[in-house]
Amino acid sequence: MNWRPHITTDPKILYGKPTIKGTRISVDLIIDKLATGESFEYLLSAYPHITLEQIYVCLAYAADQIRHEEAISTRA
Repeated sequence: MNWRPHITTDPKILYGKPTIKGTRISVDLIIDKLATGESFEYLLSAYPHITLEQIYVCLAYAADQIRHEEAISTRA
């Protein structure tokens, strides 16, 4: 999924955090909510101005960012 048309950064909005285009909803907010067990249905009701596609776009953006990170050892 091509997230680029759907995610934007603007230093004037949430200090430049990646957000869903046309909103003040950050990608990390959506990812955090999903990571803590919130459902897609909950997100759609809590944020009625976003779509299911935009939630998937947030996941695609996160996956793309991780894909391009430098690997870090997690050994203690």
